[in-house]
Amino acid sequence: MSITLDIRLKRANKVYHEGEVLAGVVVLASKEAVQHQGISLTMEGVVNLQLSSKSVGVFEAFYNSVKPIQLINSNIEVAKAGKIPGGKTEIPFEFPLSTKGNKVLYETYHGVFVNIQYILRCDMKRSLLAKDLNRTFEFMVHCQPQKAKLVPTPVDFTITPETLQNVQERSLLPRFLIRGHLNATNCVITEPLTGELMVENSQVAIKSIELQLVRVETCGCAEGYARDATEIQNIQIAEGDVCHGLSIPIYMVFPRLFTCPTLETTNFKVEFEVNVVIVLHDDHLITENFPLKLCRV
Repeated sequence: MSITLDIRLKRANKVYHEGEVLAGVVVLASKEAVQHQGISLTMEGVVNLQLSSKSVGVFEAFYNSVKPIQLINSNIEVAKAGKIPGGKTEIPFEFPLSTKGNKVLYETYHGVFVNIQYILRCDMKRSLLAKDLNRTFEFMVHCQPQKAKLVPTPVDFTITPETLQNVQERSLLPRFLIRGHLNATNCVITEPLTGELMVENSQVAIKSIELQLVRVETCGCAEGYARDATEIQNIQIAEGDVCHGLSIPIYMVFPRLFTCPTLETTNFKVEFEVNVVIVLHDDHLITENFPLKLCRV
């Protein structure tokens, strides 16, 4: 006897804000009537922190600070023990998204060492001989937009052999001059990062110009922090030896789930940076780094 259990929310994009109500239906489908011992819904919001392999064993104190942080955990009963008729049954529910005490709901974020996730879990208890059924469903939480108007902070940059850091033999570097600007480093997460770049001159042929979006995740406590930077996405904005003096547009959309407004708490931080990477034909990499502040308006 097969029975399927599913959760459907009324909102197609599955995005909610604190204080709103998640409304939807629990869908049960079976060929014949089914006895059950009660159907319940659980809402969970958890921050999972993980240490990178280079940080494991460095700080004993870390192991306490990287325990999962619970943001929300509440439960409602959808149906009392009874019988579900054969066919398809939809049981409506409404579940308020609100925290207890002074806890804050952080925005949904899927990272490498920091993960902020919200799920709805439906459990259908059954008699001893039949297996309990459960189904989980992820929904997204967005933080409330900030009221203050965002002031764009444009930044101009010039890249030459003299401006580079971490260079062993500066005299051996080929000559080049690259100028450009980013229209803002205080970015609205729903709008693209824009700007332009121009190769004024270069002794060596250019192979590729790329934009790399990087997440910087910090986990830790007063004893110490583990800070790890990992790539989210890499977009090529120019291929081959580009014309000198030609303006190349910079345009990058922030991916959903893998980015969130810049976040700083006592146990963890999530920050973002963008690298402008110029790959020369001899496979030299020239990288200019810009910290970004993402927010929702």
